[in-house]
Amino acid sequence: MAHRTVARLIALSCIAMSVGVAAQIGLPPVRLPSLATPGLIAPIGQTASGAVGLDASALTSLRRASGDELIRQNRQLIEADPKGEPIVRGQLLALDLRAEALERIVAAGFVRVSEQSPDGADTRIDVLRVPQGLSTRRALSQLRRLEPGAVFDYDHLYGSSASVPDAVTPTAETADLAPAPDGEPTRGVRVGLIDGGVQLTHGVFHAASIMTWGCDGRVVPSAHGTAIASLLVGDAAPFRGAAPGARLYAADVYCGQPTGGAVDAIAAAFGWLHANQIAVINISLVGPDNLILRQVVERMIARGHIVVAAVGNDGPAAPPLYPAAYPDVVGVTAVDAHRHALIEAERGAQVEFAAPGADMVAATSPAGYSIVRGTSFAAPLVAGLLAPRLLAPDQQGARAAIASLANEAIHLGAGGHDATYGLGLVAEGLRVAPDIMQLRPE
Repeated sequence: MAHRTVARLIALSCIAMSVGVAAQIGLPPVRLPSLATPGLIAPIGQTASGAVGLDASALTSLRRASGDELIRQNRQLIEADPKGEPIVRGQLLALDLRAEALERIVAAGFVRVSEQSPDGADTRIDVLRVPQGLSTRRALSQLRRLEPGAVFDYDHLYGSSASVPDAVTPTAETADLAPAPDGEPTRGVRVGLIDGGVQLTHGVFHAASIMTWGCDGRVVPSAHGTAIASLLVGDAAPFRGAAPGARLYAADVYCGQPTGGAVDAIAAAFGWLHANQIAVINISLVGPDNLILRQVVERMIARGHIVVAAVGNDGPAAPPLYPAAYPDVVGVTAVDAHRHALIEAERGAQVEFAAPGADMVAATSPAGYSIVRGTSFAAPLVAGLLAPRLLAPDQQGARAAIASLANEAIHLGAGGHDATYGLGLVAEGLRVAPDIMQLRPE
């Protein structure tokens, strides 16, 4: 991220949440408030590199404030769980219900809205509507009393792990870049993405092969999904993603809806990627621990998939965010151009790798490029490096792919695994700096 004045950052922080979902840059008006981007005036501090940044002590409350705003604007659809996290109002999830248990639940007044099998016949998720007149919280307690051996939870909403982005103006030179030459080693590689929709007509995807899922077949482009996709498979010189030439399987779990990013949509997206045997999956979304999502992610990993997730931007002292903090997920933090961890990046055992996540650009919707910042943008660089190392789901192969990448990592912290940088910095050579793209802050 380019150096900015304190006043400029305050102004950006004030407006960043006005129309955004999933902390998206250059957002179309259809989008709704993000669950992950600060939307209030943030205290100002210095990053390790000396650049002006957000005060890490305030980041958790800022993320929560954005969730509160989402609830306030959509009270008929969204409410808060007992910890204040946004959930779909009047909707609960059940895992692997036996037929007789489902019958008892329906007899108690619950309605099964839908069912899905994220990883085939071995897993089933039932989406349940609570009885009229019963609060979602009390309904969950009732379900757990009815079937104490079953797994139930709220349908939580997850947002992106992007920080406040810089406002930028694409220059004429970056508006219509030519595709880079073919012949990259990632040809034939496939990689998965769970995020917002991708702007398929953007020039950065001129030579890309992108399969889409979600939104009943509609394409609902988003700035955040477009940015992450560009960092995965973008190829328009001088901009290049981590795996140019790879085929991208992009699942949109937002679709421009206020309840976008819900667990049931994320689980269904994992199911689509599993059905297509996509080995490496990037998910730059963050939220609370959820019993259903935990099981889906753990079972995907057990079947040999690699799940790469951003660790989030609630600050170094904040509690872990999920899915990055689930066991064996490859959690990714972000560093700036000086190889310093972003002040807003979470720290802890969930950090597996560090990668560039500031002082860099990504494509935005509907066109052009923008300066971006946050752990969201580091994760796809790691996923793009892992994808050629694991062409099909395989548990042993997944471990070998991660170990291979770890062997290439640059150790920045203490020896071994470090709470700030994990196993070390990778993808440093993949950072596309703003000056290369001739971008300038407004």
